[in-house]
Amino acid sequence: MTNKLVLSFVLLFGCACVGPTGTPAAEAVTECQQWSEVELEFTADQETANPYTDVEAWVDFTHDDGTSIRRPMFWDGGKTFRVRFASPLASGTWHWQSADRENDPGIHGKTGSFHAVESKTATPTVFTQHGFWSIPKGGRNLIHADGTSRLLCADTAWALPWRATVEQVKTYSQDRRDKGYNAALLMTVQPDIGTEGPRSRTEEGGFDVGFEDLPKGSLQQLNPEYFQTFDQLVDVLTAHGITPVYQPVFHGYGWKGGGTAGNVISAEDYARYCRYLVARYGARPAIWLVGGDGPAEKESIVHQLDLAGREIEKWDAYQQPTGIHYSPHAKNRTHQDKAWLDFQWCQTGHGGEHIAERVADMWRNLPAKAVANGEPTYENIGRKGNGAGWWQGHEAWCNLTAGGTMGVVYGAGSLWQWRLDANEAGHASWCTAPGAGWREALDFEGSKYPGIAAKILDGLPLANMEPNWDCTYGRRGLLVPGKLFVLYLPNGGNSAILCKDVPRSYRVYDPRTGKVVGQDRLEDKATAQANSGSSGQPRVLVFTADATATQE
Repeated sequence: MTNKLVLSFVLLFGCACVGPTGTPAAEAVTECQQWSEVELEFTADQETANPYTDVEAWVDFTHDDGTSIRRPMFWDGGKTFRVRFASPLASGTWHWQSADRENDPGIHGKTGSFHAVESKTATPTVFTQHGFWSIPKGGRNLIHADGTSRLLCADTAWALPWRATVEQVKTYSQDRRDKGYNAALLMTVQPDIGTEGPRSRTEEGGFDVGFEDLPKGSLQQLNPEYFQTFDQLVDVLTAHGITPVYQPVFHGYGWKGGGTAGNVISAEDYARYCRYLVARYGARPAIWLVGGDGPAEKESIVHQLDLAGREIEKWDAYQQPTGIHYSPHAKNRTHQDKAWLDFQWCQTGHGGEHIAERVADMWRNLPAKAVANGEPTYENIGRKGNGAGWWQGHEAWCNLTAGGTMGVVYGAGSLWQWRLDANEAGHASWCTAPGAGWREALDFEGSKYPGIAAKILDGLPLANMEPNWDCTYGRRGLLVPGKLFVLYLPNGGNSAILCKDVPRSYRVYDPRTGKVVGQDRLEDKATAQANSGSSGQPRVLVFTADATATQE
């Protein structure tokens, strides 16, 4: 058996560990940077008919201070198994020991250690600086491991994992990072049972294949080469500070409407795959989206998602956010009382309507979960001008102030399905943007505005902010009493402030550019007047304890 602590080439984290490759891990002197992925490689001794389904193995990591983290192994082809780990601590020593359910001598009972050190990466992201996201029990916001709150700003690139190339993802990631995005919604495998095409990322109608048996409605014949390519795409995304939102197998329309496998896959297959995703990608920034575009009310799907959610909760030692994304006609509240559920995302269809009421409805559901509109109208979907331009900015601010305080999500026709070019055939006209492939859709005007919203709110004390209508005469606002008040004025103008819970200092932003266009201070009286300095143009007023306040 060859047991190595290897240097994974992970662009997000740079050089994550130091030690002689090829040296048995138990003897190697190594170090692991905080919040940086390291990888242990194992070679099984025993032959197994199906290593993906039949092997259950893991590694326990124990720190000098008593902290313990268990990470599952994943099969990576042949007799190779790997485990990935990220240290939440910046000092001390981690000791590890492997275990296998069947006591395979190549996997079971191996030991080693490495030292934790502070991050040294030359290209830091918010995750190397602040740690992974989670959502506290009863919380509504993304919180980094160090307590820093963050607004989700997600783009929808569903088909990227099985259609995009590494170079394309570099182009995509740079654009979205620069615009202010920090997450991307991904269907981890092409979900359509009946859709056929060449096994190619560059040929018309082509796609790569994650499971050979998915067209039969099962997930047992995993293709390791697919996930090795997916690793490279994830490396690029996370290097740019973009967190993958992993949707296992879709339940709704899918890619081309070819009947999605998520509706027929057994709960056991689905949960096993979720465990695999946690094993392979859970030692780097992640969000787990267990349900994709369905009502999630059918008994078999309720069971499937519950088993998957419990499996993620069991194996994700970092407790990264887990939730459900619904179809437009769903009630948006299944599994509301489950301990594994952190967030609920509605969908408001693609007709170009602003329906923030769906978000407000979810906000009132109990027990409290984080809320967002996970799928507003995609820009230019079906026809030019549909949900286009500033429509997306207004949508983002309306959803935020209605209670979607987890964050904002954007999508573009032709980009979500990664249409290779404007002339690629085989995609329904209702869900593509006329005259656009993914690259043209990347530049749609509306994609700027959700990112600008995230930039305006970056660094502010967002934790526990709530929609508020009573500190003004019914204007759209978000309040953290005494710390923060965000007021969205779609047409500018002035607003009376009726509440002493609103901090006195404020800045005025143009939400179309993100620029500060004014600042002032409220009079210290029961009813004070806030002035946006504009009439007929959208403005966002951000009230803080002082004009430069940031998170503590």
